[in-house]
Amino acid sequence: MDPFETESTDLEKEDDIALADRMRAGRELILSEIHKRIIGQQEVINETLLTLFVGGNSLIIGVPGLAKTLLIQTMAQVLDLKFARIQFTPDLMPSDITGTDIIQEDAATGGRKMVFAPGPVFTNILLADEINRTPPKTQSALLEAMQEHRVTVQGRTYTLEEPFFVFATQNPIELEGTYPLPEAQLDRFMFFIVIEHPPEEEELEVVRTTTGLVEPEYTHAVTGADLVDFQRLVRKVPVSETVMRYALSLARTSRLKGDGAPEFTRKWIAYGASVRAAQYLILGGKARAITEGRYHVSFEDIRALAHPVLRHRLLLNFHAESEGITTDQIIDQLLELVPVPTSQM
Repeated sequence: MDPFETESTDLEKEDDIALADRMRAGRELILSEIHKRIIGQQEVINETLLTLFVGGNSLIIGVPGLAKTLLIQTMAQVLDLKFARIQFTPDLMPSDITGTDIIQEDAATGGRKMVFAPGPVFTNILLADEINRTPPKTQSALLEAMQEHRVTVQGRTYTLEEPFFVFATQNPIELEGTYPLPEAQLDRFMFFIVIEHPPEEEELEVVRTTTGLVEPEYTHAVTGADLVDFQRLVRKVPVSETVMRYALSLARTSRLKGDGAPEFTRKWIAYGASVRAAQYLILGGKARAITEGRYHVSFEDIRALAHPVLRHRLLLNFHAESEGITTDQIIDQLLELVPVPTSQM
């Protein structure tokens, strides 16, 4: 399913209101189940859930030992979805992801024929662990799956089962033996989620709960079919012209060059945010609105998601890197510069 497939924006039907209530209740149950195993990291979990409700893919970056893999694995267990993990290495081949044709003997005829052996991408939640440790050629094997939810092998196209999500992880401190992600692939990730070390008391609780024998049992609060319904519901949430233009202004301002452009875009940004930035700001805002009990997108929804949506879509130049400027700092300036309209109508 195309993540930007158009859908009616009418949330007035009783069935839609009931589904929105079920989505909010389901979110609370999912959070409760996840916290049986994951301590703290509330913002990271919230952004991961918004990814599921929108039907997108997300990139998670953090140093080792912060439960990146555990979070996604736990999410799959709580939702009772099929889960596959690929450890990306320099010798990984595209066929190790998508699958390949193999020769198999036909028991009935005694002859041989080519049979497709599906790869790990044929799942519901795919974890691409340390995705930047494999060359771009192999990374690109995920592009079609992430965008069209299908894969093409030897000229034949295979549709992936819905729902389908890709969560990729990166380690920011080990750069030796890594490859940069192509911009086209980065742009397909809805969020760039940063996971930090937890506060001291939460870290103490992590140590306490992970050094015993207790293995939590999960209640499957939401099904895969529910997620597909939620994704369609999200696209029905109305967005005012003013809010949509505000989201678009954030993306377009980052691309401004020339005399009329802000100094920081001319000085530090090589390439600004793509059209997908505004699309994901709106889609994420719709999902956030429903989870907070509203049926319209506010300016605050857009502002709250600006960092995870934009931080991997702003390509900094040499001057920014030499001065230690981060994309988060530039996004802060964007939010300060672009005026928030006085009315949401």
